[in-house]
Amino acid sequence: MALIMTTQPSPASPNSKSTVDILILGAGWTSTFLIPLLKSQYITHAATTTTGRDGTLKFQFSLPKKHDQEPDLKPYSGLPAAKTVLITFPLRGAEETKYLVESYIKTHSHSSNSSSSTSAPGSGSGSRPSASKSENETDTKTKPAFIQLGSTGLFTIPSQPTWVTRHSLYNTSDARGQAEDALLSLGGCVLDLAGLWGGERNARHWIDRVAATKDALSAKKSLHMIHGLDVARGIVAVHGRWEKARGERFILTDLMVYDWWALILGFAGELDVENGNSERAEKQMKWIGELMREQGVRALPRDMETLGRCYDSREFWETFGIMPTRSRISSVVIGGQY
Repeated sequence: MALIMTTQPSPASPNSKSTVDILILGAGWTSTFLIPLLKSQYITHAATTTTGRDGTLKFQFSLPKKHDQEPDLKPYSGLPAAKTVLITFPLRGAEETKYLVESYIKTHSHSSNSSSSTSAPGSGSGSRPSASKSENETDTKTKPAFIQLGSTGLFTIPSQPTWVTRHSLYNTSDARGQAEDALLSLGGCVLDLAGLWGGERNARHWIDRVAATKDALSAKKSLHMIHGLDVARGIVAVHGRWEKARGERFILTDLMVYDWWALILGFAGELDVENGNSERAEKQMKWIGELMREQGVRALPRDMETLGRCYDSREFWETFGIMPTRSRISSVVIGGQY
C-alpha cells in the first residue's frame, strides 16, 4: 500500500518501518517547489520542520553537548527510512555531517527500498504500485543517498579566474565547505546553488536593498540565479540517477550570467510604472546612466571579463540530461507565481 499524505499526525508511530523515496530534512522555501513536484510524479516523501508544523515530522539537528555524552538517537529513529535523504539546512564542520549521517544509518537497517503500509506524519505519495517482494529483499541493506544543498558562495575566493566550474578552487577553510567535503567523502552529493528566486522571492523587490546608493550600485557586477522549480527538478534528477551523483559536487545555476545593472535598469522602470511615480528613475536608473558614461560602458549587459566571476554549470545539466525551465529572471507570473 502506498503512503498517504497526511495533514495531521497519524496514530501510527513514524519509525524505520515507514518508508519513503525522499526524506526532506528541513521543509523550508525549497520544499514549496519540491513537494508539489514529488506529488505530481508519485514519488513518496516525508518532510521535517523544527516544530512539526503543517503535518511535518518534528526534527531539530544538534550535536551532543559533550563529546563523551551518549548521543540521543530518538529523533533519528522517529524518521522514516528513505532511498534519498535531502539536507536543506546548512551543516558546519565535518563533525556535524558525520554525526547526522551516522545517526540516521544507525537507526535504519537500512530498508530504503522496501515498501510499507504505515502512514507517517509529513509523508505523501501518489498511487504508484509498490515494489515486488523480490526487489525489496534485494535492496534491504542499501544505504540511503544523502544530498546536501549548499551555496556557490563557497567559490568566492581571491584570484579566482573569470569562469568558475565545479572543479574550481574553493574556500576550504569555510565551515560549510568542510561539512560538504565530509559528505562527499561518505559518498554523498552536494548541490551548490546560485541565488534563489521564485514564489515569494521576486528579484525586482531587491533593488532598493542592493542599490541604495550610487557607490553600492557601482560595485554590482555579475549575478547568478536558479529558480525554485529548477532546484526541485535537479533534486529529483539526482535521486533518480544516483550512480552519476555519488561523491560529486555540482554547481546549479540557470545557465545565465546576469548583469546587475541590466536587471536593475529593467526592473526599476517596471516598478515606477506600476507605482505611478519616478522614484527609481531619479535614483537607480539615473545612476546607471552616469556609471555607464564614467566607466565607458556602451551597452548592457557588460562583457564577461568586466562582470568578473562567472559560473559555468553546464556539467550538471549535461550529466542528468535536463535543462533549466525558468532561465532569465522575470517578473511574469506563471501558474500563479513568479
